[in-house]
Amino acid sequence: MTVGDREALAKVPAVTLIFWIIKVLATTLGETAGDTVSMSMNLGYLAATAIFVAILVLLVWRQIAATRYRPFLYWATIIASTTAGTTLADFATRSLGIGYAGGSLLLFACVAASLWLWHRMLGSVSVATVHEPRAELFYWITITFSQTLGTALGDWTADTGGLGYGGAAIVFGVMLAVIAALYLRTTADRVLLFWSAFILTRPLGAAVGDLLDKPIDRGGFAFSRPYASGVLVAAIVVLVLVWPLYPTGRSNASISRGT
Repeated sequence: MTVGDREALAKVPAVTLIFWIIKVLATTLGETAGDTVSMSMNLGYLAATAIFVAILVLLVWRQIAATRYRPFLYWATIIASTTAGTTLADFATRSLGIGYAGGSLLLFACVAASLWLWHRMLGSVSVATVHEPRAELFYWITITFSQTLGTALGDWTADTGGLGYGGAAIVFGVMLAVIAALYLRTTADRVLLFWSAFILTRPLGAAVGDLLDKPIDRGGFAFSRPYASGVLVAAIVVLVLVWPLYPTGRSNASISRGT
């Protein structure tokens, strides 16, 4: 099978600007939706994690069983991974008491181990290879670890780092801009840049989500969590629907997959 054939079979979307916009919205939704269930509904972090992990497992199973890229199934799985990551990170850092630093280091090790094992077993961690069950399983495990890591990093920067939610959002936004500049201006490894950006979009979303729904006296805008979540869902749906109207979003085979 040629590289072009593998790209055509890939069950993940083309990595375009719209991809990254939806990814940031999805990670922000993960923060507001996760907090809605664990805090606003008073279910607690453990119960909320169990709910979202169950949904995530079901969606990953459906994603792996699919024979082609299905936009709404893919993004629903991304959202499930980021909501599960939100509540899981909060449970680990707050309920278990390992703290933001300990949680971040542990989860970074999990992401690194997942990528290492994926590369060791299949020879590549490029998303162009995500077209068969083993690669897809590694893909979703790595994504879930990265979403959880991003939540811990975002909270650590905003709270312990003393930057506040707005300051943390600016820091991670600048870091993503640096990665974008490296992608556009250099020949830096595309796989490394992709996964770096993928991880950093999560703490950006965590900071923005907290900025939206946290009380004013804690530096937030005090928006209703369910309302903010609904607006984010609507924005994601609109973008997924209009994406095929742009040539770069029509096909996984149409994009160069250094990532």
